[in-house]
Amino acid sequence: MELKSEDVQEYLSYQGNPVREQFPSLNQMVYGKPLIYLDNAATTQKPWKVINAVQEYYTTINSNIHRGVHYLSQKATDAYELSRTTIATFINAKNSREVIFTKGTTEGINLVADCFSRYGITDKDSVIISSFEHHSNIVPWQMLCDKTGARLKVIPMNEDGELLMDDYKALLDDTVKIVAISYVSNTLGTINPIKEIIDLAHQIGSAVLVDAAQAVQHLAIDVKDLDCDFLVFSGHKMYGPTGIGILYGKEEWLEKLPPYQGGGDMIKTVSFVKTEYNELPFKFEAGTPHIEGAINLKVAIDFINEIGLEQIAAFEQGLMSYATTAVQEIPGVNIIGRAKAKTGSLSLSVTGAHPYDIGVLLDKMGIAVRTGHHCTQPIMDFYCIPGTVRASFALYNSTLDVDRFAEGLKRAVNMLV
Repeated sequence: MELKSEDVQEYLSYQGNPVREQFPSLNQMVYGKPLIYLDNAATTQKPWKVINAVQEYYTTINSNIHRGVHYLSQKATDAYELSRTTIATFINAKNSREVIFTKGTTEGINLVADCFSRYGITDKDSVIISSFEHHSNIVPWQMLCDKTGARLKVIPMNEDGELLMDDYKALLDDTVKIVAISYVSNTLGTINPIKEIIDLAHQIGSAVLVDAAQAVQHLAIDVKDLDCDFLVFSGHKMYGPTGIGILYGKEEWLEKLPPYQGGGDMIKTVSFVKTEYNELPFKFEAGTPHIEGAINLKVAIDFINEIGLEQIAAFEQGLMSYATTAVQEIPGVNIIGRAKAKTGSLSLSVTGAHPYDIGVLLDKMGIAVRTGHHCTQPIMDFYCIPGTVRASFALYNSTLDVDRFAEGLKRAVNMLV
């Protein structure tokens, strides 16, 4: 059910967040209540600029790329490669050859893990991950270890949801070939000391992959300053299309690693005797890609740049602080993860209530949150809980959203406990 125009304007004015007006999906009623969308760590809503750009692509330049001399193909190719250049600038890569288009964060991690499994890792080697990785940054490395006999080592964390850095240092030895670590925890919101983690790994000659899926929409990322070897993120978590993501890799690493998949566009020449692979970045982009998604990821990045990541970060930090204060005043509500440095996500448990039941009741009040283990089951095992209620924030949220969430949470607790 759509809000009436006068209701929309009144609500938006009350929100005090003019950015919200650019997201049409937020201007609707859910069970008779204005939608409060707090599931941004799972996926963000899309602004009009991205929505309109999707339509423009399919109505003006829809064509395959790199393979045609006709007008539409050339226009689509130019737009596709302009997006790659924009993304390289956004993360401060050395050049656009270091930017690989993928389906998303998960494929980026799988690509690197698979290539490393065919790049000389043996049963004498090891891989390091952390205690609060998303399953997409656990399972690919387990698969690598199953395939090669390498050992998987895990950095432990404390009750506050912070990594134990002394334990990390103790895990580092000459067997470690790659450290795969999240910049920001999707469940706890913890911001890792990522630069220190990278520096320590490089001291023992290990490569480092950074999962930035929960960081790139909240924090400015400079891959040169971080000195990471690989970095991955997804478009749909930063106001862009689904099914598109980025793998950044240092050029020297991408040159050394074997291709991930075989097919069209990743080749220079093919015969039944031998295939010669294409140059970067096409070596890792087999087949027809998600052209529209790649082109319109640029539109999403332009949208973020217009607002400014520094402004976004400051606004969201204020919102996180406001939300933390609001929920911790509710009896029976426990904040899971109290790291000093946090962004994006606020995870909660309620004494005497299952997170699923809390989520269902909040939904009936028009409040969208996520419940469950959030693809981080080891975290739930660590805290001995079945899951959490996770409220995650974006630039279009406001203190009114937080107030509605806190009021709804308090009602749900009173109904269930």
